[in-house]
Amino acid sequence: MTKKQTPLDRLRVKGYKITPQRRAVLQAFANCPPFPTAQQICEEVHKHQPDVSLDTIYRNLSLLTELDIVHEIFRSSGNVYELTSDAHHHHHLVCTECGHTECIDVCPMTEAYEQEAAKKGFQITGHIFEFYGLCQKCQQKKPKN
Repeated sequence: MTKKQTPLDRLRVKGYKITPQRRAVLQAFANCPPFPTAQQICEEVHKHQPDVSLDTIYRNLSLLTELDIVHEIFRSSGNVYELTSDAHHHHHLVCTECGHTECIDVCPMTEAYEQEAAKKGFQITGHIFEFYGLCQKCQQKKPKN
């Protein structure tokens, strides 16, 4: 049985050092609410390492996103983050009004996209789908016509 790789293992395998800042950013995910902002991650990191700047948090999140260890979810109210998981492929519903974010276990990616990409000389290596709309609470707040 293969042992599941932790985010720190994934960093090591990709040849990156485990700095105290990277370790703190990754540990912050365990103590933050689902889909934390960079500011929330920074606040959690500051509990143990008060000298880490928000800029350092953003740099680490950028690297972790580039390495597919963290997923950045784009919201008009500010981007949020989550740790990726090879075992749980999913996408997101994002409320354009309040920013509420939910996982959705449906993937609209089909072989047709890969075939269309191949016709243009592209090989798809990954994808991100975010669905934008109004959550139930925001729908209830909207006046009905």
